[in-house]
Amino acid sequence: MQTITRSYDTYDQAESVVRKLKDIGVVDSDISFVGRRADIDGENHAGEGAGVGGLIGGAAGLLAGLGLIAIPGIGPVVAAGWLAATAAGAATGAVAGGLVGALTKSGVDQQDAHYYAEAVRRGGSVVAARANEEQAPAIVAVMDGATPIDAVDRRTTYEREGWTQFDPEAPPYVRPPI
Repeated sequence: MQTITRSYDTYDQAESVVRKLKDIGVVDSDISFVGRRADIDGENHAGEGAGVGGLIGGAAGLLAGLGLIAIPGIGPVVAAGWLAATAAGAATGAVAGGLVGALTKSGVDQQDAHYYAEAVRRGGSVVAARANEEQAPAIVAVMDGATPIDAVDRRTTYEREGWTQFDPEAPPYVRPPI
């Protein structure tokens, strides 16, 4: 099995990717989603976690199971799947590394894992799917067809701003005004 991961600028793009992955037969247990919703900020929303799945349309399976978790260095996110379980464990001290650790544990290169965690910290969403050799081309087609962020270009932009890697101790990210 390999892990195919992409980041998206919007929550809606990533949610659509999850739906399309399910449509081509990828099972819930092989999909993970971690994202920032525009309506979730740095305040304590722990009580809302149970209702997040209903907010996104009441889809069955993975999307209906979305919950609100806090990831060190990122804050509150909507998440589901194995990445969510591993990253949430970090919040309780059970797992080292938060989202970066969860991604690397699933086979994502460490440099890429730092980029994906930073993308979520800055308001994006990440979808990861575990795939066998037969499934991989179809999964890549779905993920790439949804216009993911160009990771190389975005990482270069982050680095021009002085970023070197994800820092779980960094203050909350505030987008510059447009």
